[in-house]
Amino acid sequence: MSKPRVILWLAVAALAGGAFYVVKERMSPAGAPAHGGAPAQTVAAQPAQMQTWQPTMELVGDLRASEGADLSLQVSGVVESLAFESGQTVKAGTPLLQLVAEDQVAKLASLKATAELNAIILKRDTEQLKIKAVSQATVDTDEANLKNSQALVKQQEALVSYYALKAPFTGRLGIRNVDLGQYLSAGTTIVTLQALDPLFADFFVPQKFFGQLKVGEPVKVTVDAYPGESFPGTVSAINAKVESGSRNVKVRATLKNPDGKLVPGMFAKVALDVGAAERFVTLPQTAIVANPYGSTVFVLEKTADGKGLVARETFVKLGQARGDFIAVTSGLSEGETVVVAGQIKLRNGTPAVVDNSHIPKVELDPNVSD
Repeated sequence: MSKPRVILWLAVAALAGGAFYVVKERMSPAGAPAHGGAPAQTVAAQPAQMQTWQPTMELVGDLRASEGADLSLQVSGVVESLAFESGQTVKAGTPLLQLVAEDQVAKLASLKATAELNAIILKRDTEQLKIKAVSQATVDTDEANLKNSQALVKQQEALVSYYALKAPFTGRLGIRNVDLGQYLSAGTTIVTLQALDPLFADFFVPQKFFGQLKVGEPVKVTVDAYPGESFPGTVSAINAKVESGSRNVKVRATLKNPDGKLVPGMFAKVALDVGAAERFVTLPQTAIVANPYGSTVFVLEKTADGKGLVARETFVKLGQARGDFIAVTSGLSEGETVVVAGQIKLRNGTPAVVDNSHIPKVELDPNVSD
């Protein structure tokens, strides 16, 4: 055999040996047991739990005061005195503002004097009628004059009251829009007054749930101003008609607000319970493996000899999520041990060892501020 041919055969043998070595290394990963099986992977696992959940709708609405008004006067005039500060809490009937009204007060005094005079004349003529000194017609005229003057007094008293502003109900004042000595036209907004306890939360519910709505049902309200905090309330009113444009029905809930944290106009998210409570198999959301072809979980089963655990990937159908948990509607039974951390290391048939020493805490109603 020639020397070049020998060198060629040696090169082919070297390549074949290298390829065999690479294939062997891929078939036997580093750290594999002597018998050739895959190494056990450490994971965290928990049994699937059965929980009773109340079906809840997440809706949007807004807050409004149980009583609220932009206060103004019916007459024009110059501000004589101010008796409130911006943001002040006042009781019903508290004086807030007075316009200059000397001419109206003077006119009221004149009318009262006329009414008093007419009363005296009526009394005198009534005594004269007893001795036939005056006619009955005179007394009747006196009575009419007195009633007319008394009516004019009441009319003027009402007009004088228009020059003063009082709180129509108990609540918190907003920012003052007028100053001392300013001329106000009739209808100018002076300040807003809002009753903050209780508050109303108005929201819309699709008409298909109309039959499940009941006054007294509990709700939970959340607002962006207080992340992680919810405010309980109850349904207090359901509108008597469905909106023709949206086919939704307006619902009002009443919330207690003793500390005044909530204010009218806030955008709110409302959680409303609908229907009867249901029972679901639940898992921590970390147990779910999302794939383009569906959601799966890894269930741990005992090996044939009963001495170890092996992972089995199974498809599941998911329902609603609540807190850190998610409902599983099919594909899993209560009590099955499911991997909740470390799934990335698993394949079908991979041996597994459970270590829950570093498993994260899961809650049904987690507080994001913790």
